Formats: sequence, structure tokens, C-alpha cells
Amino acid sequence: MKEYRNSIPVKQLSAWLNFPRSSFYYQPHPGARGMKPSTTTLCKGELVSNEVVVEKIKSILSGPYTAYGYHQTTDELREWGYKINDKKVYRLMNENHLLLGTKIRTKGKREFVKFRRVQAKRPLEHLCLDIKYIWVQGESRWYYQLSIMDIYSRFILIWILQPSIRQNDVIELLRKLHLMYNLKSVAIRNDNGSQFIAHRVRNYLKQLEARQEFTHVATPEENAYIESFHSIMQRELIDRHQFESYYEAKMHMEKYMWWYNYLRRHERIGNVTPCKKWAQGMTGATIKQLNKAAELLVSRPANSIELKLNYLPPGLSLDTSNSADYLRLMVEQVSAEHYTNLNHNIVQKIGG
Repeated sequence: MKEYRNSIPVKQLSAWLNFPRSSFYYQPHPGARGMKPSTTTLCKGELVSNEVVVEKIKSILSGPYTAYGYHQTTDELREWGYKINDKKVYRLMNENHLLLGTKIRTKGKREFVKFRRVQAKRPLEHLCLDIKYIWVQGESRWYYQLSIMDIYSRFILIWILQPSIRQNDVIELLRKLHLMYNLKSVAIRNDNGSQFIAHRVRNYLKQLEARQEFTHVATPEENAYIESFHSIMQRELIDRHQFESYYEAKMHMEKYMWWYNYLRRHERIGNVTPCKKWAQGMTGATIKQLNKAAELLVSRPANSIELKLNYLPPGLSLDTSNSADYLRLMVEQVSAEHYTNLNHNIVQKIGG
């Protein structure tokens, strides 16, 4: 048709060849079809970049009980003055791995641990997690505690106590931890519990570019760090108290976590507290991660004791009033005496 189009009309050539004219005139379009995704969003009459929107989404999701999907996150953004639809919120959350329980069907074998003991050289290099059963006498039932420990310092970074722990609960806890510290390249060790081997949990960690490793079946010694913590907690807290309700158990657990992280000396890490060991191992990269965590928490002030107990990074007091002090306390190399005074003040504030 191109050869004869100058001498014979295209309409006639199309009729002879029984070929649609639209196909002859079609020009392929380079790249993806449709409009390019927007890079800005209108907020209170001003255009802000998508990066600002993502940081706001992270701030919304950083609350201790916040388990929003993209629809609820969209409603929250609109209340803050953002003119945005749920499709864009979904795209931004998906690109930044902030969707809760995203289903990704992939195949692959579990990566089992190669070494029984972990030689961590800095904080946030190796983490471990496990579930502990807590008996509440007053309700005649079990509750479940999930804790995530930093192996280098033995610091309990985050924990929950609930009537049950499912896949979504594990993903939500990991998401909060990722918002605070960034889990990219972090090695995470766990056993073969159904919550941990679930495809949704495994694939969520792959999205975060974290390396998940599983202990061999019936080999709890390969997860000895968190098992040792549970043994200590059993001896020092659970065996010495009879809980009458879930709320009483949780109150004791909150106080005990502060005792363990900030006051209790740990022989295996040099007879110092986990918080002090954390400070000793801080590097430039670790400080950068902690600064990010501080900025997130400062942008969403903690009004409840529970949020402050569970989600403040190591080395922070409860009376921090502004972000400058917040960051300074986080990164300064404080002395043992300062930690001792700070920790006693903390215990007094929470009623210990």
C-alpha cells in the first residue's frame, strides 16, 4: 500500500486488500500507554511532591494500633487537606511497600539458618522474633506475645500482646518496624510457626529486601537469643505474678520491657544494659536510621503512655518536648551514670 499510495487513493487500496484504513494509519506509541502518573498532589491550595505525601502516609501508619488499608489512608489524607483519590494512594503505598497483607503469589523454598550462633557487629544487623504464651489466671485463658529483638544489643525493639497472633499481625508489626528503622538488608531469624512461614509474611519481607531465615524444625537452640529472653521474662515476671486480666498483664509487661531494656544488666553483652550496648554499637548508618525513626515519631506526637513505652527507639526519655532534643538524646554517646539517672526517671514516670 505504501508503494502505490501516491498513485491510488488509500481508500481504494484498502478496499482491494480488504484491509482497514485505521490499521494503515496506526502509529505505534513509545512507552507505556495513557497519561504519566502525577508527581504532585494538591494540599490546602498548594502543590506538594509525592515524596511529601509518602512521608505523610508513613506518619499516619506509624501509630501503635494503625492497620489502615489504602481506603482508610485516603480518608485520613483528605482530613489533613490533601485532594487525592484512592487509586493514587494505592499506587504510592504499593511502590513504597506500605500495603497491609498484599497477596503476591510466588514460589520458593525457605532459607534455613547456616550457623547456630549469630555474630552481630552492630545494631540492626540481625534480628530475631518469636511468640510467647502468657497465662492470664483471672480469665482462664492464654494470650500471645510477639517480640522482635536486636541480637547485637539484646534490645526488644517492638512487641505486642494479643488474644491471637495471625499473619496480618506479623506483617503489621514488621511494617511498623520498617517505618522506624528500615529493614532493607537486615537478617531476620524466626522458627517455623505458621505465622512466619506464611507466603504473605515471606513475600512482604522480600518486598522490604530483608533476608528471612528459618531455624531447623525442633531446633530451638538456633533461635537461642529470643528463647533466652523468654526464659528470663518467665523467671522474673510471669512466675512471680498472677494476672487477673489482660489489661493487668499488659501493664506489667510494659513496665517489665522498660526494666529489661534500660535497667537490667546483661552478662552476655558485657554486663551492661541492652540500651547501653546499643549506644556503644551505633555507627553513622545506625544513627541515620534512628534519626528517621525520631522524625516519624515527632511528626505524630505520642499522647499515650503505651505508645511511648512500645515505640520509642532506644535512649529516649518520656519528657522530650521537641524534635531537637529528641534527636540529640538518640545519637549522643551518654555515660553509664547518665543512663542510670535517665532510667530511674523513666521508671518513676511510669509508676515503677
